[in-house]
Amino acid sequence: MRYLSTRGGDPASAAEAIVRGISPSGGLYVPESYPTIEWNNGVRGGYLATAHRVMQAYLPETDAGELMRMIKSAYQSFDHAEVTPLVKLKDREHVLELWHGPTMAFKDVALQMLPHLMQSSLRQTGETKQVYILVATSGDTGKAALEGFRDVEGTRVLVFYPYGGVSEVQRLQMVTQEGKNLDVCAVHGNFDDAQTGVKQIFASKQIAADLAEKGWRLSSANSINFGRLLPQIVYYFTSYETLLDRGEIQPGEPVNFCVPTGNFGDILAGEYARRMGLPVHKLICASNRNNVLTDFFARGVYDGNRPFYQSMSCSIDILISSNLERLLFELANRDDALVREWMRDLKEKGMYALPQRALDALKRTFCAGWCTEEDTLETIKRTFDQTGYLMDPHTAVAQCVYERYAERTGDNTKTILLSTANPYKFASDVLGAFEPAGDDDFANAERLNAITGTQIPNGMRALLGKPERHMDVCMLDEMPKRVLSPVLNQA
Repeated sequence: MRYLSTRGGDPASAAEAIVRGISPSGGLYVPESYPTIEWNNGVRGGYLATAHRVMQAYLPETDAGELMRMIKSAYQSFDHAEVTPLVKLKDREHVLELWHGPTMAFKDVALQMLPHLMQSSLRQTGETKQVYILVATSGDTGKAALEGFRDVEGTRVLVFYPYGGVSEVQRLQMVTQEGKNLDVCAVHGNFDDAQTGVKQIFASKQIAADLAEKGWRLSSANSINFGRLLPQIVYYFTSYETLLDRGEIQPGEPVNFCVPTGNFGDILAGEYARRMGLPVHKLICASNRNNVLTDFFARGVYDGNRPFYQSMSCSIDILISSNLERLLFELANRDDALVREWMRDLKEKGMYALPQRALDALKRTFCAGWCTEEDTLETIKRTFDQTGYLMDPHTAVAQCVYERYAERTGDNTKTILLSTANPYKFASDVLGAFEPAGDDDFANAERLNAITGTQIPNGMRALLGKPERHMDVCMLDEMPKRVLSPVLNQA
């Protein structure tokens, strides 16, 4: 299978796309065609078997046995036998828990797998340079990438995160991370600033040449890398299988997915699953007050000229949704010139607009909504009082948006809410739904445990007392220097 760039240029193999991360033209790689999976009564065999079937369809050049070994190794660290278990919340609402990996966030599903895919792809392409992986994170990707690539031979990872823009637990997870090949740096700016800085570094021929001279090449662990996106397609299939197995739906019956969305990778994986044959009725994009995507799905105008807000659902505090470009490529009927025009407008004017035919196509599958901080807290408290289920702020955003959608439309389709983080990663915010929270995240976690009877994860307890190892902070214009200095100054 070949992979095309959303902005044109030569096609790449799957291995080349994964090693590069982003295409030389600056575009994102998409599959030349979408493989289909015949459903009959649904794919069966559990998470690992479904993961193998889905990923093999996109990686035909990878040996089937090797791929299964990679999958088994990637998910052995998860603390639940089903990897991403599905919990029934209400009659038509189900929660897909994606946070049972080592960093307590959904990014583990992809970033425990990506190092295996990267090493396999390096072998397939015959690449002899070491891989320098740059990451911009709004909170969860950073720790998951650090954990996934820790001490992986032939790699180096540098994570940039917004200074003051992540939760204390997220920050501690990154700055206490051990590993001889890992580096972390805070950036004065928000996530969009950090992500733009990383993209500019990828686009710099001079930086690429300087790194190549030292035997390195750049790649990405953000969801701009197709190898990051691919494993996320799997849990859309496995959650559908679970509903079938429980008799909640009949074979072929459509379901909705509601996804808390910032950079658009998680919900885009659902669109790819739909194109593969998964019976999807609606993909519901849930945002906080950084609601650029809500307006886009309503009017077809992407306008980033608006205030940026820091919220308790900080992992979706994003105004520039990089993975939306992959969906635009489809809405443009794969016209890369049109995508380049839209991306040029976004860079120069801060906005672009879809033609009506593209907006009509968009609305056939997607819809969107947003909620306030107060809505988020109210949803956490109300859901716990009604069901005994404790959710983090991002999951609460999804539930609030879904319930308003259902009330507005009367749609009674069974719906799966994607839960992207353990609530204790945001213990202070979640506690605020029940009583005023103090300044100490760990004391707040103990209080939340006392009120709700839910379990504090071991991964959070393990952070107590760990030394902080990565304390660097830089300005945005210092990011290129921060990337180059460890490599250029090495002995």
